[in-house]
Amino acid sequence: MADWIAAIILGLVEGLTEFIPVSSTGHLLLLGHFMGFESEGKTFEIVIQLGAILAIVSVYFQRLWALATRWPHDAQARHFIIGVVIAFLPAAFAGVFMYDIIKEIFFETPVIICIALIVGGVLLLLLDRMKRVPRYIDVNTYPFRVYALIGLFQCLALLPGVSRSGATVAGGLLLGTDKRSAAEFTFFLALPTMGGAVAYDLFKSRDALDFTDLGLIAIGFVTAFLTALLVVRFLLDFVSRHGFAPFAWWRIAVGTLGLALIWAGVGV
Repeated sequence: MADWIAAIILGLVEGLTEFIPVSSTGHLLLLGHFMGFESEGKTFEIVIQLGAILAIVSVYFQRLWALATRWPHDAQARHFIIGVVIAFLPAAFAGVFMYDIIKEIFFETPVIICIALIVGGVLLLLLDRMKRVPRYIDVNTYPFRVYALIGLFQCLALLPGVSRSGATVAGGLLLGTDKRSAAEFTFFLALPTMGGAVAYDLFKSRDALDFTDLGLIAIGFVTAFLTALLVVRFLLDFVSRHGFAPFAWWRIAVGTLGLALIWAGVGV
């Protein structure tokens, strides 16, 4: 397969999966494994995530600007910003301390990723079918306790295949949020979490980074941005109508297929 085709495919997968509860990292690692695509120092895989981050900034620019300008005199804006920071910190600390284990063991073990996809899919199905009356429907006014506990749930996503958005959504639902606001909060929490993860990744991998394939990186970046833009614009309405079951079944299917291919010796 030509490298530029692989770059487009991986960019599409990054953009389509980053903000839905199916684990973009798990999909990228499995695809790279089976396609035999691996950039030096994981430069490609790291940088194209910035395309997905840019999509959130584009869609929510007005709201982000309002938060940035209103927080000194708006109590609700300050409450929300503090809540995002509180939710971000647990994964930030855990990611730094567990960085080597995550990169050297979890990222290099496709079987773990497949099992995490399947288990996460089953749990998401169970959560989606739970009968409950939401207590929190506005991301701006979640109690600080809810922000903090969602942040702890996000730590589960340090295991590739779990899904950052899946972990935060599951945590939100268990804590009494509704589906739409739980999904929306994952967008805002993604900004510091993904931004910090990419920055730390680039720093830790600085000696192995290779930008000689800038053309491929640009293709993946633009593809990830455009596809993530579509997902961010339409995901909330989709979740409101259909819930998370379609994503849960997708996770189970991908995880099962991945295990079958591994056991068949494909990509080994």
